[in-house]
Amino acid sequence: MAADTSAPPARPLPPGPRPWILTYHSVSDPEDDPYGITVSADRLDEQLSRLRRRGLLGVGVAELMRAGGTGRRGLVGLTFDDGYTDFLDEALPVLLGHGCTATVFVLPGRAGGTNTWDPLGPRRPLLTEDGIRAVAGAGMEIGSHGMFHRDLTALPDDALDRETHGSRAELRRITGSAPAGFCYPYGTVDRRVLRSVREAGYAYGCALVPGPLAGPLALPRTHVSHADRGARLRAKELRHRLRHRPAPVRLPLGGAR
Repeated sequence: MAADTSAPPARPLPPGPRPWILTYHSVSDPEDDPYGITVSADRLDEQLSRLRRRGLLGVGVAELMRAGGTGRRGLVGLTFDDGYTDFLDEALPVLLGHGCTATVFVLPGRAGGTNTWDPLGPRRPLLTEDGIRAVAGAGMEIGSHGMFHRDLTALPDDALDRETHGSRAELRRITGSAPAGFCYPYGTVDRRVLRSVREAGYAYGCALVPGPLAGPLALPRTHVSHADRGARLRAKELRHRLRHRPAPVRLPLGGAR
């Protein structure tokens, strides 16, 4: 399948710490939440309020990456995985109230369906194609989460290309523009999967803890839960800064000349 080259190519990250990107999922009642992926609208409001008081602004990942090359500071990436319908009713008003934007990673192969990949439930509805367009129309970035939320590292090549290339083509059909970003389901990525994402034409990719693959196509992110309030969120930020700080420059023996 030929790559769509409408997105800018992935560029090396500028020197300095990796950008801080927060990972959200559903914004709804967190009472029944066996996977710890639900944050209430009130808690999201509290978390964004704390960031804004520190002079930090939440933006989508494409904007965050563009700003990295301009030296613009004070930005935090906000991402919402899976594309739950509660994003429109619960998350979006809170984001707009704080002047924030976000990237919503959706599953075009499951548009209008539910999160059947979560065996413990609860079942949550996913954005329809009209819902995806509404999110984009509200100024949010739409990214791909693959077609069906599958572990890409376990798929044969043809199925992998369907998840990477195929989902990008479907989102271009739905929204009118091809997404710049890809998010690896379950946060898992290997070199073969990363290559497929690159060949599909994505400018960046989001993982969770990509290890040695970390770079513009495997950006590390921080999972946010309902339990994350001031001290916990600050601790997660510090952990990110320590884990992903730039490697020290090693001078040759004898020192610099």
